[in-house]
Amino acid sequence: MDLYEVMRTTSAVRQFTGDPLEDDVLHRILENARFAPSGGNRQGTQIVVVRDREARQALAELTIPGARRYMAQAAAGEGPWNAAAPTRLSADEIAATDVPDFWTTPLLEAAVVLVVCVDLRLVAALDQDLDRVGIVGGASVYPLVWNILLAARNEGFGGTITTMAVAEEPRVRELFGIPEEYAVACVLPMGKPVRQLTKLSRVGVEDLARRETWEGDPL
Repeated sequence: MDLYEVMRTTSAVRQFTGDPLEDDVLHRILENARFAPSGGNRQGTQIVVVRDREARQALAELTIPGARRYMAQAAAGEGPWNAAAPTRLSADEIAATDVPDFWTTPLLEAAVVLVVCVDLRLVAALDQDLDRVGIVGGASVYPLVWNILLAARNEGFGGTITTMAVAEEPRVRELFGIPEEYAVACVLPMGKPVRQLTKLSRVGVEDLARRETWEGDPL
């Protein structure tokens, strides 16, 4: 596929057919995705390839606490898991919120689930001393994650970046034997899409980029 077509049609896929994603295709996806950049070219990412049904069921259950708070905050008109504005909800209000299967089904119905981890010893987190949640370290792992999804699209497969399980990271590490030095960056359920979107909705360049300063004219 043309590169720009892949970029413009790689959607968040959460519904999968029963088609397998064989190891040889997955290997080809990762073989090409691995050329993503990372800080200092330290390449600190490791991926756990999960096909086992029981492990995926356990992982799905670990997504529920994070999804429960997400749903509760969204229903209350808050920005879910927004670090800039602490939630006003009580623990009881969050606990009483139902979590629809939407959050867990992709992990169970995907052909394969990738648990993407990054070695924190190899990440240059230049924002670690700022008075906000750190995000800069993601530059050493998320380009690879997106490359995986682009490569999957090129192969006729798809997936989505999920982070709900990260709220239970210690239990995720225990489930898969992940060393403490590693952070769980995301979980990727992947498979053959039930429906492949070809037209995605995004803001225009004029709403995305401005010249010279924050108050500058749109590009």
